[in-house]
Amino acid sequence: MLKAVDLHYMKHFFKFAKKYKASAFLGISMLPFSVATSLLFPWLIIQVIDQHLAQGNMDSLWRYIFYLVLVLVANYIVESTYSYSLRKTGQYTITDMRAALFARVMKLPRSYFDNTPNGVTLSRLTSDLETIGESFVQAIVGLVKDSINTIALLVMMFFIDWKLTLVVVLVMPPVMYLTVYIRNKLRATFKVTRSALARGIGYLQELLHGVKTVQLYRAEDEVEGKYKGYTEEFLKAQLKVNKYDAVLFAFISGVTSITIALMIWYGSGQVLQNSLTLGVLIAFINTLEKVFVPIRDFTSQIASIQSSFAAFDHIEELFTEATEDEGRALLPSQQVAGQLTEFKRLEFKNVSFRYNEDSPYVLKNVSFVLEAGHQVALVGATGSGKSTILRLISKTYQDYEGSIQLNGIELSELSVDDSNHLFSLMMQDTFLFESTVHFNIALGKPEITHDAVRQAAKYVYADQFIEKLPEKYDFKLDKNGSNLSIGQTQLISFARAVAQGGQVMMLDEATSSVDSITEDLIQKAMQRLFAEKTVIAIAHRLSTVRHSDMILVLENGVIVERGNHDELVRAEGVYAGLLNDARALQTEPGLITA
Repeated sequence: MLKAVDLHYMKHFFKFAKKYKASAFLGISMLPFSVATSLLFPWLIIQVIDQHLAQGNMDSLWRYIFYLVLVLVANYIVESTYSYSLRKTGQYTITDMRAALFARVMKLPRSYFDNTPNGVTLSRLTSDLETIGESFVQAIVGLVKDSINTIALLVMMFFIDWKLTLVVVLVMPPVMYLTVYIRNKLRATFKVTRSALARGIGYLQELLHGVKTVQLYRAEDEVEGKYKGYTEEFLKAQLKVNKYDAVLFAFISGVTSITIALMIWYGSGQVLQNSLTLGVLIAFINTLEKVFVPIRDFTSQIASIQSSFAAFDHIEELFTEATEDEGRALLPSQQVAGQLTEFKRLEFKNVSFRYNEDSPYVLKNVSFVLEAGHQVALVGATGSGKSTILRLISKTYQDYEGSIQLNGIELSELSVDDSNHLFSLMMQDTFLFESTVHFNIALGKPEITHDAVRQAAKYVYADQFIEKLPEKYDFKLDKNGSNLSIGQTQLISFARAVAQGGQVMMLDEATSSVDSITEDLIQKAMQRLFAEKTVIAIAHRLSTVRHSDMILVLENGVIVERGNHDELVRAEGVYAGLLNDARALQTEPGLITA
């Protein structure tokens, strides 16, 4: 029997399939014709043998043979139409499910991607959906047709000769019992195989991303051993699947052979006693194959359906994963739209934050104000809480304590779309797509015109190297911009942030060393941003903090100092210590590291 959760999955699937009910109806409408042709064929065999061959009546034999051929052709057309129409419906449905799932993934909070390996999500969108398309759709198509035809044939057999039919019916209970038992085993095992495959794909993707590091430090044996563990877990579960499938298939085949032998033994005796005609016995044996072959195929269909339900388990995890704003009490967009047309003020009031209930606080009672046109620099050692402040502003994480107000409205009461259009985020880890420079700045948004891309690049001085590229803005970048220098990728990231139109620049300043020419362009871009934009930045360069209206020095999630550059140097506190440490370590000129 189907479980409640299985019915839920099927209901979810059919909700997407509803759009294609015309092709589904065409396929389903073929079922009566499929049943009719399945019943006509054995009836015609009885007529040919009993009414013509056995009696030597050849007058209309060829006409009945023609009817047999006609029924076979009709059966082929009907079954082809049925199978094509329903599989077409299934594939269109899977395509829509994939699009809906991808759209949902795009709305998941960034914290989800921090905690979930990319390969796991990739496996849900690819292999799990393909399993549903190949296993669920095709198995259901075969299972429904075979079940209806089998029942119809058994009913017809019962009316022709109930005693012979009883031979078939008697073997049904053990077959059904074993099928249900194996079904439960398969479900659990398939879930293990899908999970092992997802973890293996996740690890493989991570490994390929860091393969140069693995090779550099000669760690091939270690990573191979770990990946082998994932593959062996998958192999072990898959071998169990094969074992259960083989046992069930062999059992059904054996039962079929024994039933045919019993029928020949019993039926031949009835023929000799003139209690049964030869035509009926031959028709029964022929029909028996049509009854037991679907039952035998039923085992592989059950295996496929169980595999698909295991995939449904994983797909449903994504469909039920809370999106950025789901389950939160938010103010209506129309109510706050007028107050958020331009940035005026951002205020943190005694904000504390920890990533989960069991972890320590990474921010403790943080308070500061960012006014329009002002610049705030965040300085501190690694792990002091600087990046967390930017993550809270961008709503990557939302469950903070205290108050964060944007233009006087509590940030937690605003949707991501209502608040994030005011901000442009430039992260230290720049990601560039394998596409043109234009695409990497505009990100494919039609409202960002070619002129807007050029203006953004010019604003941050990125045009000075872009214009020298072979195809300029149509120059295609390699993976993550590997055919550009580190500094050039940073400038494209600056241009992207400017082109997106945010009024507040949130900057996680890069610490990577770049060539002197590009460094000069980056400094000029930073000076322009700090002169003309509202900025909150995790600052590493001395030139950046010098131009800031307010410098916040963080230690272990607490603001321990605040003021401008000159005030903090005179205070001879933590900030002055960071500057002295940088000079003592003779780091890159003007670079604050901690």
